[in-house]
Amino acid sequence: MSSFLFNFINIKHCMPELTKMEHNYGKLLFIFIALCLFSRFCYTQENSSKVTSQNPSPMVEHTRLHERIPDQKSAGVHYTIYNLLEKPFDIFIPQKCLDKKRFDLLIHFHGASYVVNYAASHYNGNIIAVSISLGTGSSVYYNQFNDSTKFFSIIDSAKTVASRKLKHHIDINRIILSGFSAGYGAVKKILSYESAYKIVNAVLLLDGLHASYIPERKVIYEGGHIDSSAYKVFIKFAEDAAKKNSKKKYLFTHSEIFPGTFVSTTESADYLTDVLGLKSKPVLKWGPLGMQQLSDVKKNHFRIMGFAGNTAPDHIDHFQSLFYFLNLLMKL
Repeated sequence: MSSFLFNFINIKHCMPELTKMEHNYGKLLFIFIALCLFSRFCYTQENSSKVTSQNPSPMVEHTRLHERIPDQKSAGVHYTIYNLLEKPFDIFIPQKCLDKKRFDLLIHFHGASYVVNYAASHYNGNIIAVSISLGTGSSVYYNQFNDSTKFFSIIDSAKTVASRKLKHHIDINRIILSGFSAGYGAVKKILSYESAYKIVNAVLLLDGLHASYIPERKVIYEGGHIDSSAYKVFIKFAEDAAKKNSKKKYLFTHSEIFPGTFVSTTESADYLTDVLGLKSKPVLKWGPLGMQQLSDVKKNHFRIMGFAGNTAPDHIDHFQSLFYFLNLLMKL
C-alpha cells in the first residue's frame, strides 16, 4: 500500500506543470495509473492472505519469555515399567507424599518425564504421576490403546508400585488424563471406552486437539469443513463438565499455531465453544512462564484458555506449564 501512495503523490505533484490540454490528458492518465496501482495492491493483498501449510511453523519471535523449568530429577520415588506398552513409561511419587495413603493419579501422554514429575511435586494434593511418551503423531498414541485393558493395566501398575515402595496399602481418589500435543490421541481413545470414561475424573489437553478437514487438507478459508467426528468423545466430556454439579473437570489450552494441513487447536477450541453454545471473551493478561493469554471461556467445570504464539517455543510453553494448568484444572 505504501508504494501505491508514493506513486499517487508523485503523479499529483506533476499536474500543475501541464498545459490546459495536457492537463486534461494528464488527469485521465493519472486516474488510469491510480486505478492500475490500486488493482495491483488489492491483488497482492488477496494473494498474500492465502493459507500456506506450516507444519512446523517457521516463525521466530522474541516477544514472550519462554521460561523453562529446570531439567533435573525431582525428589521422590521413581520407577520404570517395561513391556506393558511399546515403550517403557515412568511412575513417580513426590517426596512430600511418601507417608500418604490416598492419591490422585495423573496419567500424562507426550513429553519429558522431568516436566511431569515437576508438576507432580508442585501439585496441591497427593498424587502419583505416570509419564508416557511413545513417539510422534497422535495416531501412535491412539493406536496404542486399541486394547482397552492397557489403560486399566497402567492404573494397576501405578497402585502396585506405590503400595510396594511405600510399604502400605494405597487408594486412588481421582484419575486425571493429560495430553500435550499429539498425546491427545491416547486420551481420545481411552475416553471412547465406556468403562474408562466412567472412572476418569478430569481431562487436561495442552495445545493438542486436532481433526481433519473435509476434503482433506482443504482449510476452512478455502471452503473446507471440519471433520467433527473427531471431537465426539471430547464434546461429551465437555458437556458433562459444563454441568453445575458434575464430577468431571475439563481444561483445554491452545496457542495460535496454524498447521495448514489439519485443523488447528484454535479452530478446535472455537468448534467446542460453538457446540456448547458458549462465547469466548477476549482477555489480555500474563500466564505461566511468560505466556500471554488472549481468550477465555468457562462454564462450571469446563474451561478453554487461548494464548498468543505461532512458534515452536509457544507450543512447548503449554507443556512446560503443566504444573500450573494441572492445579488450575483441579480448581474448576
